[in-house]
Amino acid sequence: MWIADDWKDYELLDCGGGEKLERWNTKLLIRPDPQAIWPTPRLPSGWRNPDGRYFRSASGGGHWDKNKLPPQWQIHYKNLTFHVKPMNFKHTGLFPEQAVNWNFAQDQITRAQRHINVLNLFAYTGAATAACAAAGASVCHVDAAKGMVSWAKENAKASALEEAPIRWIVDDCTKFVEREIRRGRRYDAIIMDPPSYGRGPTGEVWKLEDNLFPFVELCEKVLSDNPLFVIINSYTTGLAPSVLTYIMETIFSKKHGGHTFSDEIGLPVTETGLVLPCGATGRWTSAR
Repeated sequence: MWIADDWKDYELLDCGGGEKLERWNTKLLIRPDPQAIWPTPRLPSGWRNPDGRYFRSASGGGHWDKNKLPPQWQIHYKNLTFHVKPMNFKHTGLFPEQAVNWNFAQDQITRAQRHINVLNLFAYTGAATAACAAAGASVCHVDAAKGMVSWAKENAKASALEEAPIRWIVDDCTKFVEREIRRGRRYDAIIMDPPSYGRGPTGEVWKLEDNLFPFVELCEKVLSDNPLFVIINSYTTGLAPSVLTYIMETIFSKKHGGHTFSDEIGLPVTETGLVLPCGATGRWTSAR
């Protein structure tokens, strides 16, 4: 498992009973987590006095009790700064376990010793975009939600990357990649975090089990002749890391050589010393 253990401003204090207690800089949040199915005695005091808590509704969805929380605040990771905002469906705008992939991307870009063009698809609030840009890459950031792209721009500015070579695109990812193929644009690296289910800006339906393989096949066509890496992340329940290995070996290694490594990603739990699993990631890298 790849464990995101380099954080200073984020800490997973405890988890269990379907919830997790987290520290986001100075703010303590309790949020649901379907993986935390074991019991916990809830010894840390934050369980009893959080700054914000998300409650699930029996009829679906839920709501925040966030009377002690500001509308947003900042959190830092190494040389990056992000805006945290409690939003619908328990999210905060940042997945701290993804730090393992930010580290990997930055290391690959730095070690390449050449200019790298990165395509970040389903790019959300732009943490990976900021990480790659901070390492010196040019980045094309694509997400179908205009609000998420605006948030990503805020994060880039907070990280002093407002002048970095980043293209901000609001578009359906499939349609955008198809246009890039026609334009002849190529990228040295691709990062994608596709949803289990979603809709594009004009109602396009995305179902991961139906669309992921053909989408990754499509994305291979925008890789440069000297590609560096591809990262595919998934939070889809039941999708094993080995599935990502199979997809990437079939599509990328078959044409470009290289190697694929896939595993779970996770967060260390301060109270127990164990690790909470938080999805799966596949990484393809060239052999050059």
